[in-house]
Amino acid sequence: MNKSDLVREIASRTGLTQIEARAAVDNLVEIIMEEVAAGRSANLRGFGTFKAVSRAARTAQHPRTRVTINVKPKRVPVFRASPDWKSDLLK
Repeated sequence: MNKSDLVREIASRTGLTQIEARAAVDNLVEIIMEEVAAGRSANLRGFGTFKAVSRAARTAQHPRTRVTINVKPKRVPVFRASPDWKSDLLK
């Protein structure tokens, strides 16, 4: 399912127009991205949590040339599925 499929499905389930459904999806994604960028988490009960984590600096090796490189510390977005959703997937 891609974004267009999601918009169509939301529109059919809610009675919204596709334009309204697309705006809702766009706003949801934008809000989650803003919260995570500000260092807060976005928790959608029953679905999961979006947050940013810090990764420490490390040394790595280029797989083809075997040259050692230094990787800088960085913050990356992560998603953790809720226990309810995980248990539903195992059924």
